[in-house]
Amino acid sequence: MHNAKSARVPIAGHFKLSKSQCPKNEEEKEEMNKVPYSSAVGSLMYAMVCTRPDIGYAVGVVSRFLSNPRKEHWEAVKWIL
Repeated sequence: MHNAKSARVPIAGHFKLSKSQCPKNEEEKEEMNKVPYSSAVGSLMYAMVCTRPDIGYAVGVVSRFLSNPRKEHWEAVKWIL
């Protein structure tokens, strides 16, 4: 986060997240198991409840994919962070 760039909106319009983007094969699922997606979304939820109500919609969108995230979903989580 040292070299992070700030943004004015919690989630940008170019993120079009959908169920069709979820991993289709075991190789993609295994690759995403190495990414701390659930932990990052949980941290965002904590921040949302305690201090950042403005990220509520964005956190809701990325939390829909907790059970089956893909790289596009991870990029959206990093954008919110």
